[in-house]
Amino acid sequence: MSEIEKSFSTEKYVVAHPVGIEQDGWRLDQFVQKCMPTLSREFLKKKIEKGEVEISGRRPPHKPSVKVHEGERVTIVTHNDGIIEEEFWHGEVVPKNQKPNIIYEDLGLLVINKPPYMITHPAGKNLFYCATVWYETIYKHTIHSIHRLDRETSGLLLLGKNPKTSQKVSLLFEKDMVRKCYFFIAHKRDNADSFPFTAKERMDREEDAIPRGIMFNYPETSDKGKEAQTHFELILEKDNYVLALAFPLTGRQHQIRVHAACHGYPLLGDKLYNGDPSVFIRFKDHVATPSDHDKMEIPRQALHAVALKLAYPAEKMQHFIAPLPTDLSDWLETKLGLNHAEVEKLIEEYLKKHF
Repeated sequence: MSEIEKSFSTEKYVVAHPVGIEQDGWRLDQFVQKCMPTLSREFLKKKIEKGEVEISGRRPPHKPSVKVHEGERVTIVTHNDGIIEEEFWHGEVVPKNQKPNIIYEDLGLLVINKPPYMITHPAGKNLFYCATVWYETIYKHTIHSIHRLDRETSGLLLLGKNPKTSQKVSLLFEKDMVRKCYFFIAHKRDNADSFPFTAKERMDREEDAIPRGIMFNYPETSDKGKEAQTHFELILEKDNYVLALAFPLTGRQHQIRVHAACHGYPLLGDKLYNGDPSVFIRFKDHVATPSDHDKMEIPRQALHAVALKLAYPAEKMQHFIAPLPTDLSDWLETKLGLNHAEVEKLIEEYLKKHF
């Protein structure tokens, strides 16, 4: 069977899916739903009726009920109308107009400071405000994602400009030869552990969990979950908020957020691990209450990939540091009266000792 073909730009996303023997005779809307499971059937039905879904050898628009057959290709076009990727805060659309900044660049590697809400590479409904797409549009060739950051997490992201460099740096991540540091802002609970501490709760998903994708934690001695370890250091504490650094020693999804919450420090703006996951569902469904907004305080989780250290391009170790993003800097000044330059200085002083 031929492979899925994709092309990206900041204006449109085109993907062609081959119809296999197991999908022979499926309805077109059923096949498209399988190809794009994160989008609603009603949304995809409208795409079909608008002629944005084409079956090879047939002229669109098609009826959603038309059958597809083995050997055909179904091409789905999604235009960047700004609606599909909208985020809301107090009923207003959250702007996604920040540009990523290049921290380091050579012939094979890009190290960027990724803004919040920019996804690493196209996935689900996030197809345009993506780091790889952004730089593919500039460089006019494929950009490779070497590792990833969550959509809401800002900070250092490494992208490959060619397959050789991408493979080389990816191997460093696989062999745990990259040291990572994250800055975060969290609420301090009454039962919070004292800094410094190392979290060792095991982590994994559970089938049929709601919300989908939430990570569960288990004791270090449990036979459930996968090993996970994060070391935490305090930068500053004020008014029951902490500014801290997290050093993940493993790379589980949502690891820092889960471990911080386990030890009494749920991240500011974290809709999933604040103690009430239903908050996440209400934000997702655009029915968040005023108390939900008050509880979160800011539109996204206050997590920033602030530093990386790795042996690149030669064997000698070097490190990269990403300045704090505007939204977190503004919150620090408005809420806690802290100048972001002073906070960045504290972070850099600690990194000099730790790295």
